[in-house]
Amino acid sequence: MKLLENIRTPALLQTLQLIAQPTISLENYATKYGDIFTVRVMGLKSPPIVFFSHPQAISDCFAIPAHKLDFKKATHVFKPLFGENSIVFQEGRSHQQQRQLLLPAFHGDNLKSYGQAICQITEEVTQNWTSGTNIYIHNLMSNITLEIILQVVFGISHGTRYQELKEKLSSLLEDVTKPWYSSLFFFPLLQQDLGAWSPWGIFLKRREEIDKLIYAEISERRLQNDAARTDILSLLMSARDVNGEQMTDKELRDQLVSLLLLGYETTSGVLAWVFHLIHSHPNVEHQLMQELNTLDNLTDPEAITQLPYLTAVCQETLRIYPIALICTPRMVQDRVEIMGHSFTSETVLVPCIYLAHRRTETYPEPEQFRPERFLNQKFSPYEYLPFGGGYRGCIGGAFSMYELKLVTAIILSHFQLSLTDKRPVHPVRRGITIVPSGGVKMVVTKKAKLKKQTRLFT
Repeated sequence: MKLLENIRTPALLQTLQLIAQPTISLENYATKYGDIFTVRVMGLKSPPIVFFSHPQAISDCFAIPAHKLDFKKATHVFKPLFGENSIVFQEGRSHQQQRQLLLPAFHGDNLKSYGQAICQITEEVTQNWTSGTNIYIHNLMSNITLEIILQVVFGISHGTRYQELKEKLSSLLEDVTKPWYSSLFFFPLLQQDLGAWSPWGIFLKRREEIDKLIYAEISERRLQNDAARTDILSLLMSARDVNGEQMTDKELRDQLVSLLLLGYETTSGVLAWVFHLIHSHPNVEHQLMQELNTLDNLTDPEAITQLPYLTAVCQETLRIYPIALICTPRMVQDRVEIMGHSFTSETVLVPCIYLAHRRTETYPEPEQFRPERFLNQKFSPYEYLPFGGGYRGCIGGAFSMYELKLVTAIILSHFQLSLTDKRPVHPVRRGITIVPSGGVKMVVTKKAKLKKQTRLFT
């Protein structure tokens, strides 16, 4: 196995390259060093960080018993954002218990109950689109995903608190996605509260203001004790662990903020890629529209989400541009073995989703957008893992896929979209995800209101 710690590039430069140009850096490393390679970041004394993209290596990594790994140290950069009670930082029994509390809200009948709201929000955000209007699809997808999080996850409807939370969250989320701002979380020395005008001081003040609004909503919700509510916050508030205990206000806050930060820019970024890729490939657009037109109407979210080609389009988009480039990093506490290689204490293991999805052995011509891959073949969870995998897989993966399909179908059924800029688009980092450069500028043409396409959600 070739190790990158021996290359001449200084560790700090490797860090900056991975932050500024993650996809290019990962591709260059994989080309030069293969399926397993090691980098050093965050300074000369930092632990080695080993990236894996071979399916067997990813399988071995997922199979490592939790007691041999430390997840807190490997993901500490997110603690100021998520909070110490976030499921991201839990280990062992605590992680299992939190996962059991959270999972039901994102699966089964609960997941299906969100369909009408997702469709209605999409219709409301796009209802004023007129023919000839130029739009930046990424900005609009961000508006839709934030509304979905506020109304479906937080369960907050229009009102003063809703408006305040929306404005403050939008401001924070916009800053967090900027490379210079997100660097604050990678370099602890920059986390100095020097007052209202310092970057870290501004972050702390904004976080405090958002927390007050969230805690006020939780307090009001506890007093109401409305069992009929189906939003995710209400479901989490009613959940009980094995001892019959409810989540505390702090635990609820940390889980909500984690869901917000992990589900906002990530999903809107993938949606921007969906529309760019569909409209860059006329044959895909044609086949997808044929499928959508087979629906009697758009009143049944379940019928929409069961469409095979729509599903394949979303799956292939997530293959090329996954929500996150990597799975949750894990630090070795006790010696482990992966594909015959032994790794000692403090080594950080990183299953790399982005590179696993671009292996030519698994996906011939991986740069090509071919939804039919997912119609003709089933891939293992170690070959295709857009939401991670194993016992640390994303709990919101099913929700995100559900959301992708519904938003895409509703918009395409009511509008004809065309790319206005034919120049090549390349991936750029925005927070923890990658988005298409330029925001994907498109022009809107409103479709005639056929019976099948009548707005029925508003």
